[in-house]
Parts: sequence; C-alpha cells; structure tokens
Amino acid sequence: MSTYIYSKWKNSPVGSPVEFYSELDGQRYEIRKVEVFDGGRFGYASKTKVNNDTSLGIIPVPPLPEIMSQSEFDIKVINKEDFESMWEKAVS
Repeated sequence: MSTYIYSKWKNSPVGSPVEFYSELDGQRYEIRKVEVFDGGRFGYASKTKVNNDTSLGIIPVPPLPEIMSQSEFDIKVINKEDFESMWEKAVS
C-alpha cells in the first residue's frame, strides 16, 4: 500500500526545489516524486519518467518524526488524490 507525503524545504538554496510530493511503497522507497521550484517549475521522476534532473531516492524515506525533527522541513501525509493532482500538473 502506498503512502503519500508532502514536504516543504523552508530555506532551500537558490535553484533547489522548495516543495516535494512523494509516493512511497510499503518499505518507504519512492515510487514517484514531484519537485516544485520557485517560479512554479516542476521536476518529476518515476521508474520510467524523469524530468529536470529529478530522481527517486535510493534509500527509504525516514519516518516522518525523524524528518520533522529537522527545523528546515515541514512535512505531512497527504491523500492519493492530492498527489495525483500534482503529478498530472508536473507531467503535462
């Protein structure tokens, strides 16, 4: 069963994404990811599609409390519909 998460990088360096939407498998590996850059540009990645140098993580995403302990990130679980909406915006 997939889990969907949204995270915001509060102090991202210039040229880096500021928001991330990820679909995770049961072992917390990314299946698909959307990155949102300042100005609204998107990057995305899946096992078959890649855009704007976005890539899937090669290790499992840490548990949310671990990520939340880092003050530079806001993160939350989102629903499948919210993820799919962002995925469609990114790939179209």
